[in-house]
Amino acid sequence: MQDNRAVHVLNSLIETTLDSAHGYRDAADGASDPQLKSLFSERANRREELAQRLQAEVRSFGAEPERDQSALGKAHNVFAEIRGKLMGRDDSGVVSEVERGEDFIKGKFEEASRDQDLPGHVRALIATEFGTIKAEHDEVSRLKHQMH
Repeated sequence: MQDNRAVHVLNSLIETTLDSAHGYRDAADGASDPQLKSLFSERANRREELAQRLQAEVRSFGAEPERDQSALGKAHNVFAEIRGKLMGRDDSGVVSEVERGEDFIKGKFEEASRDQDLPGHVRALIATEFGTIKAEHDEVSRLKHQMH
């Protein structure tokens, strides 16, 4: 039962992490500032690496990991693209959109890190990754407040 719970939670985090990686790729494409482009591209790579670590953990349970974004993430991407085309995209708007995504992934990892039904090693992995995600969230939040 614990293994099924772990696979379910990890697969949910994989989807969210892939959503985040895709969002960062879009943000890098939409930003005009070269430093933001670089930051967002680097973050996209880190989130893809995180998804790969989580996928490996799912495989350790003998299960098949998620390989794609969530349906909600895909819908959000379409909405953000349409909104960007209609309203235009500036760096401040791109950073605001990134912060919204960071709020979401931070919440998901924080909740999972507290899940007492997960095996200890899975909770420890999630807690470690949550620390990194929280720090990256806080950095984007500071960046947003500097721009506004």
